Amino acid sequence: MKRIGVLTGGGDAPGLNAVLRAVVRTAERAYGAEVIGILDGFKGLLDGRFRHLCGPDVRELIRMGGTVLGTTNRDNPFACPGEDGPIDRSDECLENARKAGLDALIIIGGDGTLRIAADLGRRGLNVIGVPKTIDNDLASTDYTFGFWTAIDTATEALDRLRDTAESHHRVMLLEVMGRHAGWIALHAGIAGAADVILIPEIPYDPHSVAKTVVRCQERGRASSVLVVAEGAMPRGGEMAVVAVDPTTGVKRLGGAGERLARELEALTRCDVRVTVLGHLQRGGSPVAFDRILATRFGEAAVHVAMEGRFNRMIRLADGRIEDVDLDEAVRETKLIDPRGLGGPLLKTARALGIAFGDE
Repeated sequence: MKRIGVLTGGGDAPGLNAVLRAVVRTAERAYGAEVIGILDGFKGLLDGRFRHLCGPDVRELIRMGGTVLGTTNRDNPFACPGEDGPIDRSDECLENARKAGLDALIIIGGDGTLRIAADLGRRGLNVIGVPKTIDNDLASTDYTFGFWTAIDTATEALDRLRDTAESHHRVMLLEVMGRHAGWIALHAGIAGAADVILIPEIPYDPHSVAKTVVRCQERGRASSVLVVAEGAMPRGGEMAVVAVDPTTGVKRLGGAGERLARELEALTRCDVRVTVLGHLQRGGSPVAFDRILATRFGEAAVHVAMEGRFNRMIRLADGRIEDVDLDEAVRETKLIDPRGLGGPLLKTARALGIAFGDE
């Protein structure tokens, strides 16, 4: 292995640059290999836009948010926009990788990006996957980098909102990311002492949420703080959607917090204010845990590539860095199951008196 490529795909997450730094430093110092960065995700691979990365390029990256390579959300080489519908341009990816002399390609991304990586692996590209998502919903790894930074950001927001809620006797509602899984909402809600946490895995009853708010008032508290994942939905209802991509059919979520706020105002006559944390969760300097995890992932990815073991994904399992079959790694989404996975943390939250709108 003389030349390794690296690509970042999907939404940005704190720690992406730390992975790049680890890949470059490990490849150069341990193996004397070159690292080629692909700009703007799979779009850059299709267009042949590459950048050589060396030690000085990555010296300060461990503390920086975002990705110096750039990234795109919706560019799938197997379904590129065409005049008569989606077209498969994956052959161009393989050809450009060959022309660049890439012996292997490390692809850093979430479930969508890694599914594309697995498909490219089946086409003959030597790929290694590195899991990245602030939602922490990849089933084959204990944690993904960026997750704990997002929790830290959400927890700080809750602390600030509580100050305002208590000062103005209001109900403050914080909407956080979490399309299908409520890991951010659950962790931040416990850390931020929320009164209510609503997650996609547990459909809620607005009347139950309203009763919790009223109960807080009856106990002498004129304020309440709620955390709502963007994918949370009422019983018998659907996710709050603001738009649908006409090409991919992917739904852009938004409005879960506002929907609940209007319902609560009607049921309780309280003043409810909504804060949507949005992309603030993605940016900023990664916390120490995410820096270390991202560094361990990047280093391990290079070693696995150099050993010639491809179509694998790096993961964290009980504190150990391992690798797993890439197809297996993206097969399932890691959800919070009140009866199984995530149950202990839910039990803790309920014991503390936090409501989930299902009582």
